[in-house]
Amino acid sequence: MSDRPKGLVRWLTTTDHKDIGILYLVTALFMAVFGGAFAGLLRAQLSAADLKVLNPDLYNQFLSMHGTVMIFFVIIPALAGFGNYFVPLLIGARDMAFPKLNALSYWLVIPAAFLMFGSFFVQGGAAQAGWTGYVPLASRQFSGTAGVDMWILGLHLVGLSSILGAINFLVTIINMRAPGMAYFKMPLFVWTWFVNATLILFATPVLAGALTMALTDRAFGTGFFRPSEGGDPLLWQHLFWFYSHPAVYIMVLPGMGIVSHVLPAFSSKKIFGYKGIVYATAAIGVIGFMVWAHHMFTSGIDPRLRAFFAFMTMVIAVPTGVKIFSWLATIWGGQIRFTTAMKFALGFIALFVMGGISGLTLAVVPFDVQVHDSYYVVAHLHYVLFGGSVMALLAGVFFWFPKMSGRILDEKLGNVIFWLIFLGMNITFLPMHWLGIVGMARRIYTYRPEFEFWNQVASFGYILLFAGGMLLLYNMFKTLRKGERAADDPWGAYPLQRTLDWSVSSPPPVENFAKIPEIA
Repeated sequence: MSDRPKGLVRWLTTTDHKDIGILYLVTALFMAVFGGAFAGLLRAQLSAADLKVLNPDLYNQFLSMHGTVMIFFVIIPALAGFGNYFVPLLIGARDMAFPKLNALSYWLVIPAAFLMFGSFFVQGGAAQAGWTGYVPLASRQFSGTAGVDMWILGLHLVGLSSILGAINFLVTIINMRAPGMAYFKMPLFVWTWFVNATLILFATPVLAGALTMALTDRAFGTGFFRPSEGGDPLLWQHLFWFYSHPAVYIMVLPGMGIVSHVLPAFSSKKIFGYKGIVYATAAIGVIGFMVWAHHMFTSGIDPRLRAFFAFMTMVIAVPTGVKIFSWLATIWGGQIRFTTAMKFALGFIALFVMGGISGLTLAVVPFDVQVHDSYYVVAHLHYVLFGGSVMALLAGVFFWFPKMSGRILDEKLGNVIFWLIFLGMNITFLPMHWLGIVGMARRIYTYRPEFEFWNQVASFGYILLFAGGMLLLYNMFKTLRKGERAADDPWGAYPLQRTLDWSVSSPPPVENFAKIPEIA
């Protein structure tokens, strides 16, 4: 492979799964800077009542794009980055099943990002209907400029990217496992991607259909969501949440897979209840499709449906609980090393449990009706997605950075980064529970003075998060320049875990293995 292109040409033409994984991760990091900056502007506006940092239109644009960017251009691509890099490695394959399709999946994200960010510069600015794009807010009647059209087309492209990627993951995992690697010998990160890809394949086309209907309503006057033409705006909510609630698990399951590697590695134990975790992962994938309507308890749906979806929302806590107790049993009695990766994995458990508990409260219909569209929901969402996805991603960064770069991130800086982010996350989002319970609505530009104190606390928490994020970037750049060299197995995980990622050099060679390994 000495004729492998160098420099920029390599990154523009590569089909190596490891390069594609790094491209996804770098893109997600770049997008996180913008998504985080949007959040900072929102917190600046909300740091006191009646501030004029932003005008209402710009506030709505940043609010919509913050959610869209963080979900579709940061969390999902970052998880896809780790998936691309490590799934083939972990199953003993040389690459993904369709390398060129893999590259295409990544490159579709770039024009999608241009459409999203380019929408700020068209007349009327970016979409203002929130990341949920509810109609009629997103209809031509209330959003007549091109921003929403570009938002729809951008989501179409990232959706297509996800579907192509999911097909590639499934074919790779099913057909390219090393000899002897039965399904129940697959590492848990691979299992989470197996279920995750299945979720994407069933859920994302539904979103694509809804987006297409919204686009034709806007462009050609069809009436899918327009009551005047016989349509129903609630159809959008059904279709959107049929995708978006499983999407929560699309954004959490691979993170759970990362945590299932980090916890045993730094507890010096094997994972407890491997098969139980596998079954729980599959159960979450199935039940995840049966809970979408809990987002619609206040929309007037039949009370019997409300009871069913409330029940199913509580049921999904069971397989989630199986995983959490398995992780706790894994670290119980282990020789724990409190590395930065381990701290982020433990932080993931703590914050995800809190997000799960507030999710259970929202499954109770009378309570949900009271706090619907309040800051309580904002708090729950961020505990699940920031706690459940970002903390796991950061655990993965500190765990697998040595394998990917050949250098170990500074652990002293990592410790500071963890505490800044862990404390910042809680200081930002914990008060939002109380703001929601006392009546502060979400998606608002300003608020009554009695909400000011906890909003100031939340804005202070954002400063800690910002500092943690900047320190993480500094740690990465510093480490890449002159960080400590990493051994093939810097954490000593291979003798106990036997996962193939630690059996090759850091970083791994092209095509990963000189000889495809056989699994005993």
